[in-house]
Amino acid sequence: MPHAQPVARRMFDLTEPIALVNFFADEPNEAMAELGFDNYWDGYFAGRSAPFGRVPAAVVDAAFYNFGPGEVARHLPKVWGTTTPEAAHAARERGCLEGLRRILGDLAGSGGLPRAAELLAKASTSAPVHGRVMYAGLRALPLPTEPWALLWHAANMLREHRGDGHVVALVSERIGGLEAHVLSALDMGIHPPESFGRIHHLPATLLAEVMGGLRDRGLVDTEGRLTPEGRATKDRIEALTDALAEAPYDGLTPAELDELVTLLEPLARRCQEAWSE
Repeated sequence: MPHAQPVARRMFDLTEPIALVNFFADEPNEAMAELGFDNYWDGYFAGRSAPFGRVPAAVVDAAFYNFGPGEVARHLPKVWGTTTPEAAHAARERGCLEGLRRILGDLAGSGGLPRAAELLAKASTSAPVHGRVMYAGLRALPLPTEPWALLWHAANMLREHRGDGHVVALVSERIGGLEAHVLSALDMGIHPPESFGRIHHLPATLLAEVMGGLRDRGLVDTEGRLTPEGRATKDRIEALTDALAEAPYDGLTPAELDELVTLLEPLARRCQEAWSE
């Protein structure tokens, strides 16, 4: 059921803080360490790519889109000598649930969390999977029944659904994965953009090549800041990402959507506060 006003951006603001438990809480990292991983990135690639099974690094690199040359291949398929995709996904889920319970525990007493999980799951299973590689991988997994697990799994599915659409938007503007990090850094006010945490570790020659390509296209100026065309490009990418993220919420009635927003607001606010500490 299409809604009168676009809702994807509002829902992103409410679901992203919940999904970020994957990356910001200690418990998921600890759960992956229990499998035998001694560094964050082995656990990251094992956990996030687990729904794909044992696919070549090139496949994961294409799906994740925004890693530098060889970064994915340093971890895949090596991680599958330590654990299995099934065990990696289970550990990631377990750690995320422990993190959410720690952060949101007292908010579950009102009984709203099970209903939020139910509605979020309805939305997260309402969109087509065609052209959505990451989303399709998660949709192929059994849907959890326990409310905490369902809340996390649904938020994670919606995050990857949106991410798949974001890749489409980037490709449509001929923006590569590392270039996307530069545009995001500048959009967040980070300058120089090469200092952004997601790319600062890459070779200086590679970053110079990325910046040079953006300058040649008129997207950044000689000082490495967004030009008007760069800003317009970034705005088009975000607008298309939002538009492509609408489909899951078409599966909810207006009343269900309003209820879901109300239920998610305190959960998202609490998570956002935790990640800001």
